[in-house]
Parts: sequence; C-alpha cells; structure tokens
Amino acid sequence: MNRKIIFFSLVFLLMVNIGFAQKKNEPKSIISDKVSITKYHDKDELERMQKGELLGLYIERIEVLIKTLPYIAFATKPGVTMTSLGIPDNKDNRNMLDDEFDATQEYLKKSTEFQQTMLPYSDTSKLIAAILFYEETLKSLHLYSEFH
Repeated sequence: MNRKIIFFSLVFLLMVNIGFAQKKNEPKSIISDKVSITKYHDKDELERMQKGELLGLYIERIEVLIKTLPYIAFATKPGVTMTSLGIPDNKDNRNMLDDEFDATQEYLKKSTEFQQTMLPYSDTSKLIAAILFYEETLKSLHLYSEFH
C-alpha cells in the first residue's frame, strides 16, 4: 500500500513538472490575454455613476492603454506572439520581453497608487470626459488594422 502511494506521488510530480516545462517553452504573447475592458459607456451612464466607480473605470482604461499602445506596430489584440511575428523566440528576446512586462507592471503599480491618491480631487465632469476619450481611443484600435 505504501509503495502505491509513493509511486502515484512520483507519477503526479512528474506530470506536474512536464506541464510547467511546456508552459515555459510556449511562445509569449506580445499583448497580455488579460488586457481588455468589459464594457464601453456613454456619457449618460457615466454621469449616473458614483465618483468611486468612475475612478475604477479610469484606472482600468489607463491600464489597458498602457499595455496595448506601445505594441501597436506589432499587434492590437492579445494572442500575437514573437514567433508569429517572425521574431526569434530565443532566450535573449524572451528575457527582453519579460523585462518589458516587469517594467510595465512596476509603472502601472506606481501610476495606480498616484491615481488613487490624486484622482479623487479631480472634477467629475473632467473624469467622465477622460474616460470617454480613453474609450474612443480603445475603439479606434479596432480600426487600426485597416490602415496597414
């Protein structure tokens, strides 16, 4: 009985190890799969929201733009990898992409801290205008592919 437990434990650990090894060699997406907003809003909807909700929408849209705009020369949607773009998927390029993602995350962390502290002092109408502008910018990314 004890040998069966040890055997199945070893088999399980081996399977988990293989699963992680495959993810490590999987091509990396230039734009994260988690980059999206759930809904676009109109001015009337936004005017009915509390300031706290507006702050959340503002920060969410900033995050999506920061994680998308620098890469529009490559892609505007998640799923495009270095390999699909013809970029060699080697250690140096993977490390460079990882460094870029880390730097972006650090910037977003600091930016979000700043926004959560300072944005509550902003005028609600200006906050609404900024959200609408950011949403229009995000919508225009869908049209971007028509330009090339």
